[in-house]
Amino acid sequence: MKKTIIFIVSLLFGLMFINAGLNKFLNYMPMPDDLPEKMIKVMTAFMEINWLMPLVGFVEILGGILFIVPKTRALGAIVIFPIMIGILLTNIFYAPSGLPIAILLLLIDIWVMYENRGKYLSLVK
Repeated sequence: MKKTIIFIVSLLFGLMFINAGLNKFLNYMPMPDDLPEKMIKVMTAFMEINWLMPLVGFVEILGGILFIVPKTRALGAIVIFPIMIGILLTNIFYAPSGLPIAILLLLIDIWVMYENRGKYLSLVK
């Protein structure tokens, strides 16, 4: 039962990141009309750095794919973790309305890392 729950949560989590990454390249999701002014300034600044959004999009797609596959889930959780920190900080400082979702996603990522903690031990030994 636990493995099934982890798989379903990982599948949904991974698909969300794949979708977000693909949107960085294809721009098929419109920006909400009610974005705070600070967030609009931040997003505009991010767009000025030509290589930043494609890099984030690539990492999101790669991390999402790795997160879905059980054999590579531990690596996917590590790849997505810095993106999650960025999402969390962005929501804390610029768009607090998205904070509950950002915290939930971060907790899912941390949960998967905790479940795979044995795979990380060789990195710190």
